[in-house]
Amino acid sequence: MEILKLNPVFKDYIWGGTKLRDDYGFKSSLEKLAEGWMLSCHKDGENAVLNGEFKNKTLSLVVKENPEFLGENGKKYEYFPILIKLIDAKNDLSVQVHPDNEYAMRVEKEYGKTECWYILDCDEDAELIYGFNRNLSSDEFRKAIEENTFMDAVNKVKVKKGDLFFIEAGTLHAIGKGILLAEIQQNSNTTYRVYDYGRLGADGKPRELHTEKAVDVTVCTPPTRDTNPEGELITGNGYSEQLLTKCDLFNVKKISVTNEYSDVADEKSFVSVLITDGNGTIDDTEIKKGDSLFIPANYGEFKICGNIEGIITRV
Repeated sequence: MEILKLNPVFKDYIWGGTKLRDDYGFKSSLEKLAEGWMLSCHKDGENAVLNGEFKNKTLSLVVKENPEFLGENGKKYEYFPILIKLIDAKNDLSVQVHPDNEYAMRVEKEYGKTECWYILDCDEDAELIYGFNRNLSSDEFRKAIEENTFMDAVNKVKVKKGDLFFIEAGTLHAIGKGILLAEIQQNSNTTYRVYDYGRLGADGKPRELHTEKAVDVTVCTPPTRDTNPEGELITGNGYSEQLLTKCDLFNVKKISVTNEYSDVADEKSFVSVLITDGNGTIDDTEIKKGDSLFIPANYGEFKICGNIEGIITRV
């Protein structure tokens, strides 16, 4: 059993920038690198394996042929359970919302989308939209969209490096310009766009809005969570770790390694390791900023050595 290094899939959405190329060293023929899909078995962008026995196979094929790699928790899901991205917002993303599982499976034939954002870097004045600043009824929400006044009701939040946002399905949201973040989400690409600043798409036409579906699924209340990681910072000999968020869909923690850090991939779940800064090794595999590793369930103990910042995710 070995650790799999994954090849990212890039998206060139109109709001994207160049930090994934300039700061992370990714290579792509795309002009804009808005998103890097770092752990993905989704049909819209599947990772291939870069090393070892499964080199050049898609991760989705690897786990199909080796379902034990998912672990007990992962095998409970009809599809691969999560998708992890790096997102570089040079400009504002559209204001949008994602449905929950019940609505998405019924209407879109895929999972809904609960997600979390970890702010890796941002401009000094960067902000995002996170829910509403007051309670609205669905009729008030629809009317505000139709009259182009609903931006007065959104909750705008100034952000800083290290903030954590838990975006439960049904939460209105938008990443603002000047933000670089890691997103851990359900394995879904269903988005209902509510507002897009009057922008034109690549075809020269306004991008489609999804007002009725958005009204169906949006929870029109202020958010109840703050923007701090859920866990306390734990410091060891040559490392620190902190729980970012834990829910029934995923468990996410941040690690900082200056010497050595050990963890375990047990029978419960595979482990995703996303390197957000630095370089070193994970067991016998060299790693650097931007690398994404998939560790099969039951792999056992693994060690990360070097000067490394990373995000570790389980289901």
